[in-house]
Amino acid sequence: MGIVNVTPDSFSDGGQFLSHEAAIQHAVKLVEQGADIIDVGGESTRPKAVPVSEKEELERVMPVIEALAGRIKVPISIDTLKPAIARAALRAGASIVNDVGANRTDDAMWRIVAETGAGYVLMHMQGTPQTMQLNPVYQDVAGEVEDFFKERLGRLKSAGVQFERVVLDVGIGFGKTLEHNLQLLAGLGRFTNLERPLLLGVSRKSFISKLLGVAAAERLPAALACTVLAAQAGVQMFRTHDVSATVQALRMAEAMAAHK
Repeated sequence: MGIVNVTPDSFSDGGQFLSHEAAIQHAVKLVEQGADIIDVGGESTRPKAVPVSEKEELERVMPVIEALAGRIKVPISIDTLKPAIARAALRAGASIVNDVGANRTDDAMWRIVAETGAGYVLMHMQGTPQTMQLNPVYQDVAGEVEDFFKERLGRLKSAGVQFERVVLDVGIGFGKTLEHNLQLLAGLGRFTNLERPLLLGVSRKSFISKLLGVAAAERLPAALACTVLAAQAGVQMFRTHDVSATVQALRMAEAMAAHK
């Protein structure tokens, strides 16, 4: 899943693809590099990010999705917290909702997913992007994330979302400390018991710098290590800024595994 942030303030590439043409060209490049899905987002969800209006988010993402829908052969996902944005994106040609706000209390987003038959990424987050890193606390982070998935899968079913359309994302960096992230990464295999595909997003995330003391621009090797080990644990989808390097790492790991 190649990341296209049409934002001025995303933590890694904010502003690089804010113009519609730059975002479109970047998405096409990611597909050429091997992306199987393009994930378009118009609102940063980095810690303490300032929310944007529905109007502004629509103005950022809709021209990009409309252009890509007729230009690329791979599915498009919309990365959004807002049901109205998801609905508009699905009408314009997206087919997946990547929902970091799956901890919400209402079911409006899930009703839209059910009505449209879209794919749905169910991500765990404690709090909101504005509050999630203030003081995240868990007694058992892996167990609590697993319980969250089970409870949400039940709510999705009640809203009419088909089980086979759901992908699970443990939400690395979303309301988790460094230790919480490491515990989740070490325990990814337990989530395969839920019988849904797993998606992992570790690309360029700050926990890597907290652990290793490297600059933001130097996080790729650690992210690739996480990716290969996660694939061995059963993760099937990876959300990344660095598609070419991630594809290479996964293909090499697959070739080695095939010769055991």
